Amino acid sequence: MFDHPAGHETDLLTIAEAAELRTPVATLRYWRHRNTGPRSFRLGRRVLYRRGDLQAWIDVQRERAVPTDA
Repeated sequence: MFDHPAGHETDLLTIAEAAELRTPVATLRYWRHRNTGPRSFRLGRRVLYRRGDLQAWIDVQRERAVPTDA
């Protein structure tokens, strides 16, 4: 589709690539259905995530987390 320089990662991730952040694909689909997970969108038939949106969502979750004693 688009050429990227060597070592340059695309900003758009498929649901399977997004799941590599240690969240099962099924969970991402569920969150998408409930509109509670990271921002995603359809491009044709594919569900895509922007890398920055995933990181922003993770950061918000971390900020909301209740601290635990280590």
